[in-house]
Amino acid sequence: MVHRLINATEAKAGTVIIIDGEACTVRSMDVSKTGKHGHAKCRISAIGIISGKKKVIAVPGHDRLEVPLILKKRAQILSIGEVTVNVMDLESYETFDIPFDEEIKNDLKPEVQVEYWDVEGIKVIKKVL
Repeated sequence: MVHRLINATEAKAGTVIIIDGEACTVRSMDVSKTGKHGHAKCRISAIGIISGKKKVIAVPGHDRLEVPLILKKRAQILSIGEVTVNVMDLESYETFDIPFDEEIKNDLKPEVQVEYWDVEGIKVIKKVL
């Protein structure tokens, strides 16, 4: 998959980057001053979009980071299972199952619309509309 590349110093809060193969949203970024060898260090704290796990990395400021392609789409819920919901994309009319988080379980009902993100081929429900 083709990614956009940015320098580590360009990763501001809210930017989505790939860390250890997972798309993560940057929460904070600190840049240390250049050392005696002339390279600034970036300490990036991020949260995984799908796993929700916190990740912290320290890289030289000139290192290139990958920015994943994220498609934000709408779908309508057709049925609800134990850990997944069957949805129909409102543009392509394709139907598929998406896992959901426990905190939005009470808001999920048949015929309700949701926003889902397709992150590098992995689909995840982000909010109920």
